[in-house]
Amino acid sequence: MEAIAGVRITPLTQIRDELGAVFHMLRADSPLFIEFGEIYFSLINPGATKAWRRHRVMTLNLAVPVGSIRAVLFDNRPDSPTRGAVQFIDTGEDSYSLLQIPPRIWYGFRGVGKAPSLIANCSTHPHDSAEIDRLPVDDPGMPSVW
Repeated sequence: MEAIAGVRITPLTQIRDELGAVFHMLRADSPLFIEFGEIYFSLINPGATKAWRRHRVMTLNLAVPVGSIRAVLFDNRPDSPTRGAVQFIDTGEDSYSLLQIPPRIWYGFRGVGKAPSLIANCSTHPHDSAEIDRLPVDDPGMPSVW
């Protein structure tokens, strides 16, 4: 696995007690905070794969407070020092972290474990389907990783 330029993985805090848990994600005073666009949640079932997506403008800030996923990132940016790199990131409640994916990186997720996983995204821009590129999971131009 090669780290992709601009991708950041930052461990996050969980505060657990007998009543439940608090899962921190992103604060306005964090060096990782860029700007606020919207927060949304995505549910992925065990064994399901959601791929491939690429945002032209939006930076994703993802955390998985419930369940576990494998994220796969592919860098085909012509100007990138890591062009051609594929990065695998396993994250979820047991390895809770913030995954920051900059624009123009292809990504996908697979739900792992026995229950659905909840992905939270605090993106830098509101959702706009016109700035998203999509390819099927088995597109021949993409890495065969699923």
